[in-house]
Amino acid sequence: MLETDYKPTIGLEIHCELKTNSKMFCSCKNDPNEKEPNKNICPICSGHPGTLPTINQEAVQKVIKAGLSLNCEIAHDSKFDRKNYFYPDLPKGYQISQYDQPLCQNGYIVIDGNKIRIKRIHLEEDTGRIQHDKDSSLIDYNRAGMPLMELVTEPDIFNAQLAKKFGQELQLIFRYLGISDADMEKGQMRVEVNISLSKTNELGTKVEVKNISSFNFVAMAIDYEITRQAEILDRGEKIVQETRGWDSIKNITVSQRIKEGESDYRYFPEPDLPPLKISQEEIREIESQIPELPQAKRDRFIGEYNLTDKEIEVFIIDKQISEYFEKICSELMAWAQDEKLEQDYLKMAKLAANYILTDYRGIYVAKGIDDKDYPITPENFAELVKMIYKGEISSKIAKIVLLEMFETKGDPSTIIKEKGLEQISDSSQIESIAKIVVEKNSKAVADYKKGQVNSAQFLVGQLMKESKGAASPEIAKEIINKILSEIE
Repeated sequence: MLETDYKPTIGLEIHCELKTNSKMFCSCKNDPNEKEPNKNICPICSGHPGTLPTINQEAVQKVIKAGLSLNCEIAHDSKFDRKNYFYPDLPKGYQISQYDQPLCQNGYIVIDGNKIRIKRIHLEEDTGRIQHDKDSSLIDYNRAGMPLMELVTEPDIFNAQLAKKFGQELQLIFRYLGISDADMEKGQMRVEVNISLSKTNELGTKVEVKNISSFNFVAMAIDYEITRQAEILDRGEKIVQETRGWDSIKNITVSQRIKEGESDYRYFPEPDLPPLKISQEEIREIESQIPELPQAKRDRFIGEYNLTDKEIEVFIIDKQISEYFEKICSELMAWAQDEKLEQDYLKMAKLAANYILTDYRGIYVAKGIDDKDYPITPENFAELVKMIYKGEISSKIAKIVLLEMFETKGDPSTIIKEKGLEQISDSSQIESIAKIVVEKNSKAVADYKKGQVNSAQFLVGQLMKESKGAASPEIAKEIINKILSEIE
């Protein structure tokens, strides 16, 4: 945390593009991945005179879903307003937004014990993309008119890391709800920071920072602004209320323009759209569609599985892999109940998590695969975990089998049989291998006799290597220790 004599007061404005089939006020395709400029446009979203907008009901429902998930009050009466501004990224010369009657108000979420209040969530249309070249500016209106949700917090955030965590948690919630992919790198989620400094309880002069493309940059921009504003105040100068941009190359904020006030936008009710009436029945129906959210899932995983906080957080962040893990655990629980081994279930769940988060994910990384289609079925993965837990195969063999399962989609029992990977449990066979290992590693034997007990484990490792991982590790350890104890 950055040290300063001033009290930072931080609020966030977060814009998030919604996943809908069509744009906010017309039937044009809502496709954030469209590469061809100005393909998904029509007379309505390109601002032709005489055209009339219509409200995208799916977008309204998704904002309400977000509001319910963030403990907001949902408005029964809402409306759209015109926000007048003169930039070329919306050809109408105004933006259809919401001003004094947003869909959602007075919500909150708790981050690390800190209650961050949400002032409002409203719905509006996104703007086009402007590309500035050396001698000209080009505009792509494909994004103009896309449904855009704006969330505004109260100034409850007091440091950079809390702001970063808040943004990350919101991103997770939006993804769990399925209302947006919320990818910051693609501009689907944009964070703007409002920050002021003061030595009293009164708020200082607010500065807004835009153009922040990652949560790490959110934290860096806040820390930079705290330092910059503190230095200005220490010189006895005044902070200018302005909009600044984040320069991710130089890691500084730069002045863009003097901040507009609400009066500059000349809001008035949108005359071409009717007021929104939202019934309690509609709200209840939307609420029934809300899935288990990240914090509830954390709490459940803590109670249900024998996992570390770090492991749980990986599963929370990657919803797909957590669902895969739980399907495997369901198979393990059924097997444990059949075998009257319920007391071993948590150990097997822990083992499954370890193999998923290390070896299985490692295969994806090694092969450079991003799309997780999980070729190993939960049933087969659970069977492999059972075999490892029961000591039927060693960890080395397990890694070989796991890779083969990934590549062939086969079941572990068949792979082990076909590849001749069955575990050697015959003591006399393992003892024969052990004697060869001891004979080859006389120095390790001598070190053991000098009191270096780790040498025994080294010899066990050599035995496993000699048997290509097929020897039972427990029996191997037993026999090595027995041989060493008999050597004078």
